[in-house]
Amino acid sequence: MLVSRGRNPNAAEVISQLIGNSGLRNRVLTTLSLLLLVRLGIYIPIPGIDREAFASFIEQGGSLLGFLDIFTGGGISTLGVFALGILPFINASIILQLLTASLPQLEDLQKNEGEAGRRKIAQITRYVALGWGLIQSVVFAMILRQYALEGISEVVFVVQTALCLVTGSMVVMWLSEVITERGIGQGASLVIFLNIVGTLPRTLGATIEAAQTGDRNTVLGIVVLVLVFLVTIVGIIFVQEGARRIPIVSAKRQVGGAGVGVLPTRQSYLPLKLNAGGVMPIIFASAVIFLPVTIANFTNNEWLIRGASLLNPGAANPWPYALAFFALILGFAYFYASLTVNPTDIASNLKKGGVAIPGVRPGSATATYLSGVQNRLTLLGGLFLGSVAIIPAAVERATNVQTFQGLGATSLLILVGVAIDTAKQVQTYVISQRYEGLVRQ
Repeated sequence: MLVSRGRNPNAAEVISQLIGNSGLRNRVLTTLSLLLLVRLGIYIPIPGIDREAFASFIEQGGSLLGFLDIFTGGGISTLGVFALGILPFINASIILQLLTASLPQLEDLQKNEGEAGRRKIAQITRYVALGWGLIQSVVFAMILRQYALEGISEVVFVVQTALCLVTGSMVVMWLSEVITERGIGQGASLVIFLNIVGTLPRTLGATIEAAQTGDRNTVLGIVVLVLVFLVTIVGIIFVQEGARRIPIVSAKRQVGGAGVGVLPTRQSYLPLKLNAGGVMPIIFASAVIFLPVTIANFTNNEWLIRGASLLNPGAANPWPYALAFFALILGFAYFYASLTVNPTDIASNLKKGGVAIPGVRPGSATATYLSGVQNRLTLLGGLFLGSVAIIPAAVERATNVQTFQGLGATSLLILVGVAIDTAKQVQTYVISQRYEGLVRQ
C-alpha cells in the first residue's frame, strides 16, 4: 500500500486501513455496536406510566424538557430506561474536577500517582455518578408520580422508577467507558453526539413541514436560521483547529570531543490551542445550568422554583438564562484550560530539555509568559463559545422558528467538536499503523 509520509492520511488511506487492518476495524465496529445498544435502550419503556398523559405534558411543556430531551436522545419524551443517559456521569465529572482543583489529595492523585491515581479518580467519579444519578432519578420519579397508572402506590412507583432510571444511567456510563477503552473516540462525548443526532430527523422533518405549510416570513426565517447555523459551523471548525504557535529554539549541543562538531540550533513551535477545553466547557455548562432546577424540584421550595424558572431557555425573558449560560461557558473555558495546560510544568520541561522561547528567560519568566498567552487565548475562545451558544438562539427567537426546540448552536458545537476529535483519533491510529509498517519494512 502506498502511503503519504509526513502528512495526515487522506480518505483513501483511512478506508484502506478500515478494510485491511483488523485492529482499527474491530475498534470501529465495537464503537458502532455499543452506540447502537445505547440507542436501543432509550426505547425500553419504564413500567407503570400513563404515556399518553405524559406525551401531552411534553407537548405543552416548556423548552427546558425539550432541551434536556435532546441531550438524552429522546429518552425523556419516550420514558425509556436510559432516560437520564450520560448526564449523571457528566455532572459527576464536573464535581470531581472542581474538587481536584480545590483538594490537595485529589490533585496529588491526578498529578503524581500516574496511572494508578487516574484509576482511583475514575473510580471515585463512578461512585459520585451513582449518588448523583440516584438524586436525579428520585426527583424525576417524583415528577412522574402524577402520571402513574391507577393501582400503583406512590412509594412503589417512585422506588421502581428511580431504580430503573439509575440502573439505565449506570449501564450507559459503563458502555461509554468501554467505548473509550476498546473503541474509537471519547465514549461520553460520543454518547451525547449520538443522542443529538438521534433527534435530527424529527427536527428536520418539523422544519421542512413548517416551510411547506408556513407563509413567506416563516420560509425566510428558516433560511436565515440555516445560514446562521452554517456560518456557525465554519466558525466552530476554525476555532477548534486554531492555535498560537510560539517559536522555541533548542540550545547548541557539542558532539564528541572538543573541536569535533556542534549540532546547529533547531527551531520549532510550541502550539497553544485557542480553545484548549474543546467541547467540554459547553457540555459542562449545559449540565450545570439545570442544577438549580433539579434542586428546586427536589426541595419543592416555592422561592427556589421561581428562581430556577429564570434559567428556563423558553422563559418569556431569556436574558437571565443567556447571561448565566454565557458566564458558565466562559468560566469552564478557563477552568478546563487550567487543567489541560500547566504553564509552570511546560516551562520546567522546556528548561530541562535545553529549550527556550526567544527573548524570554527560562524558568519562571517563561511560565509567566505562557500563562499570559494562554489567558488571552482562553478569553478569545471562551467569548467565541459563549457567543456561539446564545446568538443562534436569539436569531431563532427573532425569526420565530421554533421547530429546532433547543437544538441550536450548543448542539452544533458538540456535534462538530466531537466529530473533529474522533476523526483525529482515527487519523492518529492510521498514522501509527503507517509507521509500524515502515519499521517492519
